[in-house]
Amino acid sequence: MAHIIDREELPHSETAYRFEGSLYGDADVSFFLSDRPPGKGSSLHTHPYDEVFVIQRHPEGQTHLHGWGRHRRGKGGTDSRRPAGTPHRFVNSGAERSRHVDIHTSGRMITTWLEE
Repeated sequence: MAHIIDREELPHSETAYRFEGSLYGDADVSFFLSDRPPGKGSSLHTHPYDEVFVIQRHPEGQTHLHGWGRHRRGKGGTDSRRPAGTPHRFVNSGAERSRHVDIHTSGRMITTWLEE
């Protein structure tokens, strides 16, 4: 059965909408649609599955991606894949909001937080 879901129907906070596939017909993928203000991001964490991070818009500055054994700067159009179990975090280091999609290769989001 096809599901058409308006973004506003998804669970959300001020900075992200959350689609968890297992809640919508057993889809084997989940994602966040993130819109982060300057200085905001995530704490260090891991997932037991791969995650793909797609930066859609970042007009000024960069989103700093931490993990993968190094520090990386991303801008609009940057994609990166984090293998399962890789500690990672990100922060918007620019002067304007950044938008990105965090794709979880699992129908259920599982996060282990490594710092507060």
